[in-house]
Amino acid sequence: MKYRDYDIEHFITDEFFIQWVVNPNENNTHFWEKWLEQHPEKRLVVNDAANFIRSINYSIRPELPDKIYVDIYENILKSEQRNIIRQTENVSRGFFYLFPIRSIAATLLLIFCLWIQFESINYQRPVQQEMPLITMVKKSNPIGRKSVIELPDGSKIHLNSESELEFPSVFSDTLRWVSLKGEAFFEVKKEARPFYVASESNGIHVLGTTFNVNQSDNGSLYVALVTGKVRVESELGKQVELEPKEMLVLQKNGSFYKTGFDPMDILAWKDKILVFKSSDLVEVKSKLEKWYGIKVEYSGNFDKNWTYSGTYEDEILENVLKGICLTSGMEFTIEEDKVTINNPK
Repeated sequence: MKYRDYDIEHFITDEFFIQWVVNPNENNTHFWEKWLEQHPEKRLVVNDAANFIRSINYSIRPELPDKIYVDIYENILKSEQRNIIRQTENVSRGFFYLFPIRSIAATLLLIFCLWIQFESINYQRPVQQEMPLITMVKKSNPIGRKSVIELPDGSKIHLNSESELEFPSVFSDTLRWVSLKGEAFFEVKKEARPFYVASESNGIHVLGTTFNVNQSDNGSLYVALVTGKVRVESELGKQVELEPKEMLVLQKNGSFYKTGFDPMDILAWKDKILVFKSSDLVEVKSKLEKWYGIKVEYSGNFDKNWTYSGTYEDEILENVLKGICLTSGMEFTIEEDKVTINNPK
């Protein structure tokens, strides 16, 4: 897998990346700075991964000193130079070797010997310490399903349908971190360690608060704050702080704005309340499909200006369809996971 395809869980297990974070030198720093210049869209996830690594006591073996790097590099150059001369001679004889097999093998052997020698002289075995085994936990909901997840620190997450949450099995001593795709309502336990939510190309910094995050299908991010205080950071480095009852809308193109919000519209889903508020045909279809995990089709002629408003608390599909159809003179049929709404007019 290439670095451009990495997520945070890949970076935090990559030895070269860990070496740069914990024990940077001229070589790895040059590589990662250049790589980030070419892939600015990865800067946020790289920062998240680096912060996560710094919060854990990684045991990193010492790096090769500069002199050994220079010696190795000079030997590679000498080997390549000898190979160029040998190739030139072979061309005049009618032969041309594309790959300097022996030179490469000798160089690799030299590198290996130098590394073993350096390790045997300088490497000191660290004191054995019992460290908790940290694994990445992934929780996902298919369409039509919701769940409540408790994190290692006691925080509670309401995960919506078609959403995914990922987090370490053990939080570090300095940072609590989760990754979200889709929508979730957070009840973050208040404590000294900051809480961080990574969502697509944006990050949300939290101390202790309740808020809703929705990364919509159109690429926009909606963050609605109920209590506490959060700071939202975009991949372009923009930072916005929210106060209670404020919602941030961060659009795909990077533009954003603050607005108020109706808690019933934004938060009702976590309490199993399905809300239609002047919803048109498209919105009704979308909400029914996501809520119940079914497919909805329309049959007949419908008024394009038709809308529907209604609230249903933990109600079965059939009763919701009755409410939608009977007040509008429509009919419906349910066949396994398919619903057809017909307008006979």
